[in-house]
Amino acid sequence: MSGKVFRSGYVSILGRPNAGKSTLLNALIGSKVAIVSEKTQTTRTSIQGVLNTDQAQVIFVDTPGIHASTTLINRRMMETVREALADRDVLLYLADATAPFTEEDSKALDVLRKVSTPPLLLLTKIDRVSDKRLLLPLIEQYKSAREFEEYIPVSSVTREGLDQVQREIIQRLPEGPAYFPADHLTDQPERFLAAELIREKVLKETRQEVPHAVAVLVDQWTEGPKLTRIAATIYVERPGQKAIVIGAKGATLKKIGTLARQEIESVLGRKVFLELFVKVEKGWRENPEFLRAIDWRSMTGAELDSEPSSNS
Repeated sequence: MSGKVFRSGYVSILGRPNAGKSTLLNALIGSKVAIVSEKTQTTRTSIQGVLNTDQAQVIFVDTPGIHASTTLINRRMMETVREALADRDVLLYLADATAPFTEEDSKALDVLRKVSTPPLLLLTKIDRVSDKRLLLPLIEQYKSAREFEEYIPVSSVTREGLDQVQREIIQRLPEGPAYFPADHLTDQPERFLAAELIREKVLKETRQEVPHAVAVLVDQWTEGPKLTRIAATIYVERPGQKAIVIGAKGATLKKIGTLARQEIESVLGRKVFLELFVKVEKGWRENPEFLRAIDWRSMTGAELDSEPSSNS
């Protein structure tokens, strides 16, 4: 590095559901590694994204939104959040600048109570705030609940404030070598990322009752010289949800498949043939075996007793 100081370290991104964590991660590293939706609890596990600069390598860890744990999958999501607090160099706590400070926000901040890692508060979505003077009292409310080292208004859409976020992070990282090669963007295998992109399209194309009941597993992945063939199953919990995902004469499922295929091709940089199925797996959110199957760390597909599949 010809005498230059190089820094590297881990940064966890925390906040309540819909605070804009995944959108910020994608904006900071300049590539889509986390799916995005207006629906709450879109992110279900920790997702890593790596930013490489001349000065540093920053490993961001996106986490599920901080929420009440009512099911096994919710409890596991909150375990992921707590794990993301350990052995980190910087914490980014995101708060939606368009939403008022509530009792839920105060309770969510409890996750930082015993944390010594320096936290930065990022007020997100400021492109939707017409009167920026409203940000000051909101900052004071968060400050009264928990002191942060910095308070930075940001927009992942316009990129306002993101350069400052990057500077504040890098100056707090320890000196050290890069942990990953310069072209490394994420720890997710392509198989999991494809499943997540399919789930993202389901979230965007279906009604409110479906999102939390949806999981996607890639059953087959075959790479040829010119084409990657992917077969994946969309799991829901009730027959009515299955009907919604499929749609009239299969129209919704066809649209989901088309949109997902196009984005997967963009991410992989090659042509894809995508085949989708829809199955009912009652109570999968409380099924430890199923939850292991959809965890990217062990994702190999799953043979589960389900209702007959519907081809896209």
